[in-house]
Amino acid sequence: MRVRVVRRGALLSLVAAWGAWAQGPPIDWTAQQAETLDRFRALVQIDSSSPAGNETKVVDYLKSVFAEAGIPTQIFAQDPARANLVARIPGNGKKRPVLLLAHTDVVAVQREKWPMDPFAAIMKDGYIWGRGTTDDKDKLVSNLMLMLLLKRSGVTLDRDIIFLAESGEESATEFGIDFMVAKHFDAIDAEFALTEGGSVTIEGGKVTAVTVSTTEKLPRRARLVATGTSGHGSIPRLDNAVVNLSAAVAKVAAWETPLSLNETTRAYFERLAAISPPARAGRYRALLNPKHPVSVERYLAANEPQRYSMLRTSISPTIIKGGFQSNVIPSEAEATLDIRMTPGEDAGKFFEAMARVIDDPSVKVVPNSTANRPPGLPSGLNTDMFRALEAVSKRMYPDAATLPMMMTGATDMAQLRAKGMQCYGIGPESTDEEFAAHGWHSDVERATALSVYKLAEFTWNAVMAVAAPK
Repeated sequence: MRVRVVRRGALLSLVAAWGAWAQGPPIDWTAQQAETLDRFRALVQIDSSSPAGNETKVVDYLKSVFAEAGIPTQIFAQDPARANLVARIPGNGKKRPVLLLAHTDVVAVQREKWPMDPFAAIMKDGYIWGRGTTDDKDKLVSNLMLMLLLKRSGVTLDRDIIFLAESGEESATEFGIDFMVAKHFDAIDAEFALTEGGSVTIEGGKVTAVTVSTTEKLPRRARLVATGTSGHGSIPRLDNAVVNLSAAVAKVAAWETPLSLNETTRAYFERLAAISPPARAGRYRALLNPKHPVSVERYLAANEPQRYSMLRTSISPTIIKGGFQSNVIPSEAEATLDIRMTPGEDAGKFFEAMARVIDDPSVKVVPNSTANRPPGLPSGLNTDMFRALEAVSKRMYPDAATLPMMMTGATDMAQLRAKGMQCYGIGPESTDEEFAAHGWHSDVERATALSVYKLAEFTWNAVMAVAAPK
């Protein structure tokens, strides 16, 4: 009897919490599925691989859809082939706008890896197969459907809703978000932004967690350049550049940089522990104690590398170059490091520490002088938008926990956070196994139709919660 009372109380609390948020007009989501699927497939069928991008093809499609719906658009292009599109549904101005953005470019494909045309958006085995199905045309179609439904419903809004289809996120931000922030920020300025970066995790056939990204690591690159004396390969030298570079790479790869928790990662591991089996929960809780045993981090490094990366600035050697002929000792060799810094890391001090770890005067650390993601403060966990995302998660997935997360990858939220915008990343339903095999940048990308429908519904609910009158 006591258990039943607790459950009923929890349910009433949940209903009360959701009642505090506006919901907007009721939507028959089953009736929206056919249009959502048609528009999703149409977007995936546009080859906007970056490079070269050709995102204007996507913009042309979106412009025609908005024109038919009676929604004005603006086109902004630094390169005519790589345009950006902005549309706006006006509110009454009581509150600042919400920005919905999604990038229109996709990463390139190796066609020999695909069992079908990666731009045919073929439906097979319950999936839509194609490049961009998870990155980022599922978000793009969800945002598009929201704009169309807003227009058709005529709902009153306390905020403008701004739609941005942006180019160049994968490899050329100068054509997309950099251009929009530097030259046309007034067209996209908002209090909150929603875009890619989160997920809805399915385990054992049920949703267990809704992950919302609130910050991300900063991509920084560096080269290790080793120099030595060139000569004939038959006469080994102690100052062989290839040997010294190899030793330096091994030291850097083995270097365990300091653990660093912030508001997001601390809340992530606290909440993750609350929904995990005892052994896993014990490891996650241990991380919150500065005196935890080293075996905890060793376990994550071996078995949960993404979560291990969330704990610290990470270093991955990715490219090694040295020599040009098998019988010639080269005078120079170099390695490229993909470094992802935690927010607040002092880059100068970090590279000084790296040089001390290498401890070899013949190897220089050469930081990349350009960085396409600026530093910015993490988005808050005590904002109307994050609270709305929690409430929507509980409404749609009552048994799931909402986990704020620091992304180990990079998105165009970085440029917006640097301008003071509160940005949050959301995403579709998937199992960890499915995402690992067929998610972002995978050889063969695919998404279930249901995951796209649910993402569109989640996006609508979140926006209504902060934009429709209470």
